[in-house]
Amino acid sequence: MLTYQSFFEHELKKLIQETVETRKENLALGNGTVDFAAYRHQVGFVAGLRHALELCEEANRICEQKERSG
Repeated sequence: MLTYQSFFEHELKKLIQETVETRKENLALGNGTVDFAAYRHQVGFVAGLRHALELCEEANRICEQKERSG
């Protein structure tokens, strides 16, 4: 059974992953990348979203450790 928090986390991660995939597709197809600066911005945006997903996983690990230790 999902709690509100776990449902929220699941949906947030899904939205972030969908956005990453969309941005990656845009980069691969050259959509919206007129110059190198715009390309770098898109790549940085994707990297930032991936980092956010990593931080979500780290937060989960911390919460689980604290929950186990009581």
